[in-house]
Amino acid sequence: MNQVAEPKTAQFHILVADTMSEEGLLPLLEADHVEVTQASVDNAGPLEQYDALLIRSATTVTEELLSRMPRLKIVARAGVGVDNVDIQAATKHGVVVINAPDGNTISTAEHTFAMMCALLRNIPQANASVKSGKWDRKAYQGTELRGKTLGIVGFGRIGTQLAKRAKAFEMGVLVYDPFLTAERAEKLGIAQGELDHVLSVADIITVHTPLTKDTKGLLNMETIAKTKPGVFLINCARGGIIDEQALKHYLNNGHVAGAALDVFTEEPATDKELIGHPSVVATPHIAASTKEAQLNVAAQVSQEVLQFLNGEPALNSINLPAMPKDVYEKIKPYYDLARTMGSVLSQLMRIPVQEIEVFYSGTTAEQNTSVLTRSLISGFLQPRVDAAVNDVNASLIAKERGISFGEKHVTKTFGYSNLIQAVVHGEGRQFEMKATYIHEYGPRIVSINGFSVDVVAEGHILYIQHFDRPGVIGKMGQLLAKHDVNIATMQVGRKSAGGEAIMIVQVDKHVDQTVIDGLLTFDEIAIANVIDL
Repeated sequence: MNQVAEPKTAQFHILVADTMSEEGLLPLLEADHVEVTQASVDNAGPLEQYDALLIRSATTVTEELLSRMPRLKIVARAGVGVDNVDIQAATKHGVVVINAPDGNTISTAEHTFAMMCALLRNIPQANASVKSGKWDRKAYQGTELRGKTLGIVGFGRIGTQLAKRAKAFEMGVLVYDPFLTAERAEKLGIAQGELDHVLSVADIITVHTPLTKDTKGLLNMETIAKTKPGVFLINCARGGIIDEQALKHYLNNGHVAGAALDVFTEEPATDKELIGHPSVVATPHIAASTKEAQLNVAAQVSQEVLQFLNGEPALNSINLPAMPKDVYEKIKPYYDLARTMGSVLSQLMRIPVQEIEVFYSGTTAEQNTSVLTRSLISGFLQPRVDAAVNDVNASLIAKERGISFGEKHVTKTFGYSNLIQAVVHGEGRQFEMKATYIHEYGPRIVSINGFSVDVVAEGHILYIQHFDRPGVIGKMGQLLAKHDVNIATMQVGRKSAGGEAIMIVQVDKHVDQTVIDGLLTFDEIAIANVIDL
């Protein structure tokens, strides 16, 4: 008898709003708990159903769009540039923005180099001439690359790959990048200089920066005037880095010998004076359009979106510190521990909080502790606010609610190889917790308000502060039994006989308020809280 496969139940709904490689999307398409819709934003049905949005350059993510997608957790740009995403608005909405920073690096570097060759050797013009039936060899005399100085403005992944290819053609390479260290420049064998120096020396200038308020119009009427007469300009990065009106001016007066453009301020490009200029080589934003690049960027963001929805940090986030995979693997146990600590502290400090202090010692202090602190603050805020909270918007929400926080690295480890200590300051009260990660046994809470404990923070936990008197444990046990609450494990801690003490009771199900109220009727019990993880 044939069995009919049960339809998968989607836990997450993902919208792929722009055309992407089907093969690259396979990690999402094959995931059992994910449903993928491939449609434009206008044709995707109710937008409030989507947890993730995958885009290229055609879709613009605005404040208005984000407000229509309240479940949205992550926006993935299958490419490098994210100028079509309102990063500030995404952060405000608690949405992580990621890109594929190296998926189209080779494709763009190769296209830039191809554009440079085509520009200096007049290949497109000569091709068009031959196809029109002419044979005019003298009209298309070109310029060699060997011995020329290539000025690279912006020395990230693409700029680095371009420099390697330029050196293979025996070109000199001169770089402007305010974040490039002298050590790295020396290691790569390239010279660096200030922008004005690069402009005045380079025979060919190519730009490879993101489009920001600082780089918009970077090459303009004033800066292009500083370049050598007969300079060649190339833009395969983002439209608007080269001021197009200024470029036309210097093309027309002959100061700029030629320009190769793959990107434009407005796309599709309609400025016929610019794209039709005889010294301009133009392509329709195809630097990243190779089969390999489209597969790479789609696969990269698909895999990262899937990992993020499964609870792992975003490795290529724009509005969070990025982490290489090996760093993530190393930090993940502490990342999860910090988030759990935040959740537990929040459920135990059910009063207004003004400040959270986090201290790192041992091997935790060797990690990216800012990521750990964000995780802890996110875990702390989630149980107490009505908005979605994650690592992206946690600091903003904390600030809005008047909660300050800070982190310190300290030397005292209290005998542990790694330790995270958090102190929460509330109105007239504070709460302190220490936790560690033991590789053989996993995460452990080892101290609560000075009481030594050994707690695996998971499931349902009763936290009870009481006075160390005979019979209090029996009373607690009888009350739980009365309400059909089974005890899984229990720990008791005290500082002195007959003094303050705590009980950490792990139970098999959620404990409702009736049980808490019953516990608080006992004279010996001062505080009783339930923690659900």
